[in-house]
Amino acid sequence: MVKDLNELVTKLKVAAGANLKSVVLYGSAATGEFHPKHSDLNVLCILERVDGSALEQLNPATVWWARKGHPAPLVFSAEELRSAADVFSIEFADIKVGHKVLFGDDLFKSLEVPMRLHREQVERELRNNLVRLRQHYLAAPGDDKALLELMTESVSSFTTLFRHALIALGDSAPHRPLPQKQDALWGQPQSGELKRRAVDRLASLFG
Repeated sequence: MVKDLNELVTKLKVAAGANLKSVVLYGSAATGEFHPKHSDLNVLCILERVDGSALEQLNPATVWWARKGHPAPLVFSAEELRSAADVFSIEFADIKVGHKVLFGDDLFKSLEVPMRLHREQVERELRNNLVRLRQHYLAAPGDDKALLELMTESVSSFTTLFRHALIALGDSAPHRPLPQKQDALWGQPQSGELKRRAVDRLASLFG
């Protein structure tokens, strides 16, 4: 993980030159929740200028990164970071309290994240995720393995949204990792009883 990140930063610096202002690691790898089999390395690049030519310059680095099996970095200009903070309040609020600067300035440290649209974003994301969860559930009736995979993949996004729902209701819910012994959630149980227990544990996160 560290080797890949270091090499990515080197390639980005070569590709973007002075246009690269910051490279930020966010998500589970930055907050201590990373699981090698189920987590992504999420990277955000901040450029001085973002246009077609600037993105094309990044291609050698991002193509190499994708071939390593990682999702493409998010790219913002410094101005976009400030102007879009209100419509990305969930994402930016979490990044602000849980990120690691791999290169350049820590622009999230001083970033003000307006919360005036936060409740609407939380409700929209919860409803969208619930509808998608139902859709995928109906696509695999009676398939315990598919159900386990579906719920495992859903845990992270729903945990984030439940926490932000508490914030929207006035709770100062902190950014925190999933409960201890989370490996029990990610494991692939071998026996029917263990599988049932894992599914039940995951189901409890959804009410």
